[in-house]
Amino acid sequence: MKLNKIMLVAGARPNFVKIAPIIKAFSESPAANKARLLLVHTGQHYDYKLSQVFFDDLAIPRPDLYLGVGSGSHTTQIAKVMLELEKVLVREKPDLLMVVGDVNSTVASALTAYKLQIPVAHVEAGLRSFDRTMPEEANRILTDQMSEFLFTPSRDAFDNLLREGIAGKKIFNVGNVMIDTLKSNLPKAIDRPILKKLGLDNEGKPGCYVLVTLHRPSNVDDAKVLGGIFRALRAISRELSLLYPVHPRSWANIVKFGFHDYFENVKSTSNIRQFSNCTRPGLYAIDPLGYLDFLKVQLHAAAVLTDSGGVQEETTFLGVPCLTLRENTERPITVDLGTNKVIGMNEEKIMQAWNEIKDNKNGNMKERHAGARRAGCKISKWDGKAAERIVRILFR
Repeated sequence: MKLNKIMLVAGARPNFVKIAPIIKAFSESPAANKARLLLVHTGQHYDYKLSQVFFDDLAIPRPDLYLGVGSGSHTTQIAKVMLELEKVLVREKPDLLMVVGDVNSTVASALTAYKLQIPVAHVEAGLRSFDRTMPEEANRILTDQMSEFLFTPSRDAFDNLLREGIAGKKIFNVGNVMIDTLKSNLPKAIDRPILKKLGLDNEGKPGCYVLVTLHRPSNVDDAKVLGGIFRALRAISRELSLLYPVHPRSWANIVKFGFHDYFENVKSTSNIRQFSNCTRPGLYAIDPLGYLDFLKVQLHAAAVLTDSGGVQEETTFLGVPCLTLRENTERPITVDLGTNKVIGMNEEKIMQAWNEIKDNKNGNMKERHAGARRAGCKISKWDGKAAERIVRILFR
């Protein structure tokens, strides 16, 4: 296959982290430089703190095309992407469409190209939670079935695709592009002053705060589930600071269900997302963070409580204890070889897992964190060179 024009599509916050090293690898490859790379932003995430700040932090060039699909239900977003992208594909006629991750923009773009008989390459293929109730699981499975190039981040993902009957010649275990981005940006993140702004500058020593991220509908759309999580967070916050960078959609549900009173720094439900002095123990709502600031906060956290897939990978590489507030994970390698533990969303299970982290018989929190970091990342090909491998495969 001769590749003269490749279209790379991204639409949401996790996508931006994954496309940055791919664009860089294209620019540095003599073979790839002969091809034209078009960057398309679908506009699934459009708020500055969920989109533009990532382009700024990661030096991603301005998109060649912006579809502006905006928010909406899953069906609405997918339909809008397909309608707008079809026009672009018909006009530009790329030789290959490349998609990343598992968001609505990913599956919509892959399906549109597939219908137009344009080959699809999927970066981060093969991840499976085996939970068909997850919207992302459907996106992953469908995208993989329509792809000609499947670039997996780990061996378990490679094996998943083989079990599903996908031809081995289409599958390439290249490593994790998110780790490419993390490794290349870690020095810049270390110099960020975000902890000083939050009153948590502890001379680089971990252990004085916990980072929380919650955004999945299974957690934030259910008042009963969210209530149990918040009661656990409040109990933990009596011991130390909990930082929760709140996604706007999550905040709307927190207010609707009446859990905004759990935050130490909330004075007005319409104006809470601002930086605060988080020195005292308590649960703090703060602005969504850009990539570099979020990486710095992760790096120095005593632990992370999350429902994010990407955060499970980042904490594994950084050696930070991670408690995943889900019933399953599409990244089991972070449990097998990393610092991640999947604990569910039940209040009692959260507290039990938290107590195990800080229990003296397991060492105190700072010692446990230091031990996890020394262990580092043991996963094959999580070495910062995944994007280089992708480009070599495409242009060999």
